[in-house]
Amino acid sequence: MAEFMELEGQDGVRMAWNVIPGTKQEASNCVVPVSAVYTPIKPFPNMPVLPYAPLRCRNCRSVLNPFSIVDFAAKIWICPFCFQRNHFPPHYASISDENLPAELFPQYTTIEYQSPGEASSIPPVFMFVVDTSIIEEEMAFLKSALSQAIGLLPDNSLVGLITFGTLVHVHELGFGTIPKTYVFKGSKDVSKEQLLEQMNFFLIKPKPPTGVIAGARDGLSSESIARFLLPASDCEFALNSILEELQKDPWPTPVDQRASRCSGTALSIAASLLGACVPGSGARILAFIGGPSTEGPGAIVSKNLSDPIRSHKDLDKDSAPHYHKAVKFYEALAKQLVHQGHVLDLFACALDQVGVAELKVAVEKTGGLVVLAESFGHSVFKDSLRRVFRSEDKDLGLSSNGIFEINCSKDIKVQGILGPCASLEKKGPLCSDTIVGQGSTSAWKMCGLDQATSLCLIFEIVKKEIPDATLQSSNSQFYFQFLTYYQHSTAEMRLRVTSLSRRWVAGPGSIQDLIAGFDQEAAAVVMARLVSFKMEIEAEFDPIRWLDKALIHMCSRFGDYQKDSPSSFSLSPRFSIFPQFMFHLRRSQFVQVFNNSPDETAYFRMILNRENVANSVVMIQPSLISYSFQSAPEPALLDVAAIAADRILLLDSYFTIVIFHGSTIAQWRKAGYHNQPEHQAFAQLLQAPRDDADAIINERFPVPRLVICDQHGSQVRIWVGFSLNIGFQGGAGQFFPLELSESGL
Repeated sequence: MAEFMELEGQDGVRMAWNVIPGTKQEASNCVVPVSAVYTPIKPFPNMPVLPYAPLRCRNCRSVLNPFSIVDFAAKIWICPFCFQRNHFPPHYASISDENLPAELFPQYTTIEYQSPGEASSIPPVFMFVVDTSIIEEEMAFLKSALSQAIGLLPDNSLVGLITFGTLVHVHELGFGTIPKTYVFKGSKDVSKEQLLEQMNFFLIKPKPPTGVIAGARDGLSSESIARFLLPASDCEFALNSILEELQKDPWPTPVDQRASRCSGTALSIAASLLGACVPGSGARILAFIGGPSTEGPGAIVSKNLSDPIRSHKDLDKDSAPHYHKAVKFYEALAKQLVHQGHVLDLFACALDQVGVAELKVAVEKTGGLVVLAESFGHSVFKDSLRRVFRSEDKDLGLSSNGIFEINCSKDIKVQGILGPCASLEKKGPLCSDTIVGQGSTSAWKMCGLDQATSLCLIFEIVKKEIPDATLQSSNSQFYFQFLTYYQHSTAEMRLRVTSLSRRWVAGPGSIQDLIAGFDQEAAAVVMARLVSFKMEIEAEFDPIRWLDKALIHMCSRFGDYQKDSPSSFSLSPRFSIFPQFMFHLRRSQFVQVFNNSPDETAYFRMILNRENVANSVVMIQPSLISYSFQSAPEPALLDVAAIAADRILLLDSYFTIVIFHGSTIAQWRKAGYHNQPEHQAFAQLLQAPRDDADAIINERFPVPRLVICDQHGSQVRIWVGFSLNIGFQGGAGQFFPLELSESGL
């Protein structure tokens, strides 16, 4: 598997099949689709950034790359995708075998172009949308976290503030004399025209004609915009003053009712305001929500406490009265935000559900971040919020205004993408009739993306017949090119180009080649994203049966066995871990919804759909590291046998990290032996898992929950348990961090 990680380190791509089945039937027999998990702006320290525009094929618009055939004498290059002959422009006149431009170097299959003069003139824009229908204690936590976040904002970034509860309050930060707000009724949807008129945007300039979209270029003055969006350096005092005086929603809540909360109306107003003031700017709406929406469009439950919030059982039976209406509202909001190029980030902190399941479509299509915690005072929320604005080595590298395009060889079509993007509906010969995720297009909008954002691309092989041996040997390469045009965190517009070549095989002798090129980690992640997608869109879908059938077909296709002799079955080392991944996947939170609310399930799937292969594998099959005096830290089986009195275990399940001390280790620690000079080895043993846990926490977003507990201690009952799942290789067990949730035990 090291060679696949090496390829990822060069191009940011992991493919399930690195030797590709050459025909449609061969691909169908392989069960796992031809696919790639690609991280578009993964940082590469040695990647060149070229200060000029890319050279494109005049037919298919692909970019010159190391796989292009070059005639140096005639100054012509042949596109590997459409075989079009293209002339080099005059400034390439000096190229030769000894004088190659960077884009033709074999090692630079991933390269970036930085066009001079294309930097955006609009600074970063942050619109804070803050829930005030929360208890005083939570309000204090939230105000403290927001004050810290405002202090971390870049000085030139534009900032706005909207608060909401029963009503929506749009704060006019540019009116520095006294606090001034515009109030909107939470139960009514407000159109962009009504919003602009009520907020007096057209007092200085006349209102634009009907049908014309108002914006900074055609109707709104910069003075009008500056009333609500100000540079952070100019409004930090005003913002902090508003936050200090901010109180919980004053409207009384009867004891038998939920608090009135108009989350949907507030987000709609935020989107319309940004669409009018800074269209196409890559602005971010940061929504801080502390409970379920009960008022206006996007409501997920009624105010009466006697009406429970929808559960998975309600969704399965189609007995959630507010669900479909709320999803439809947020789909329209997502479409508006994508059109404007804006991002919705969600920070949901409550013991109750807040509506993440309904908001999922808007967050995912805009490429927004999502954090789910039980309180605004929890470290998961506070540390994650700081990470958003941190500008140190471990910053997220937030970028915006991305457009992602694909070029492929003519025998390959694109079924779609599973990940945080939205279709641009660019139809063409590359589009497959079968649609998976965001499909029927060869271009996608990525309003927001960061250094870890990963897309899962699903391909279809359309070649139906096996070519003859002569043709197969002379032309046995498939080519892929991924183009990501985006606004870098430095405000520069860049184009990243990743060009790939993979060999295809077909015919009776192709199985060994396919096995040699199988990446079982990438395949497991693709299957996880596929099964999550199918569970959401197919009403009668049985995920367990689908996964089991897929595994059986894979084993019958690629396993070695004698008929009627089960003991003779064996798998190549290239496939040996894949059944284990499927075993854990079918028991994971992506498939098993028991003990999880719809919000939690939606959250887990959103994170899965944006993470790279390494992190996704940890979500599917947690890692367990054992620390002891007898040996260096080493991986341990996810089995109850891993527990020992003289061991420390570090469990990483991605969302939770658990440090588990054996009983003897815990007794020594309580006795203070690690503080005594003669027991330095014990102190180092105690510190080693903590250092490893801190390293994981510093690199991960959202920040995982850290739990430290002792064998036979009180925390173990809540947080740590071993679950033995008998029936796989003699009884492999999975180590689960158990949490108390609203919907379960």
